[in-house]
Amino acid sequence: MDALTPERFRELWSRTYNTEGKPDWSHIFPYYHEDIVFQDSIQRIEGIEAFREMCARLTKRCEQLSMEISSIAMNPGEILFDWKMVMMFNKYPSTPVFGCSKLTLGNDNRIIHQRDYFDLWGDIFNGIPYFKGPYRKFLRRNFG
Repeated sequence: MDALTPERFRELWSRTYNTEGKPDWSHIFPYYHEDIVFQDSIQRIEGIEAFREMCARLTKRCEQLSMEISSIAMNPGEILFDWKMVMMFNKYPSTPVFGCSKLTLGNDNRIIHQRDYFDLWGDIFNGIPYFKGPYRKFLRRNFG
């Protein structure tokens, strides 16, 4: 297994999310530690089997999934990257979601922790004219 450099990372993750069908994580699973902790705004997953199951659920829900990685930064023991993911579902329009991820590498250079940051509802509601205005107004009024 090659070390994760910014170039290697971009190459691997670009193969994961493609524009011609469902995503495939099989080639990146070896880079994840068996005790991986994955967390985003919706869920917290612990362990490689639960992580694999989460990836399978996402694959099942989406007709197609693509990701554009805008930038990557590496420090010793961590990788930070920002992205645009477009999810395509059967009955709904494609939905772009913008976010960033922080990957923490363990002593063996495998990913031991992944934290994804994104505003799922804001990005989804931006594509629905009726919800966009009221949602943004609610956020401004209640959260500044």
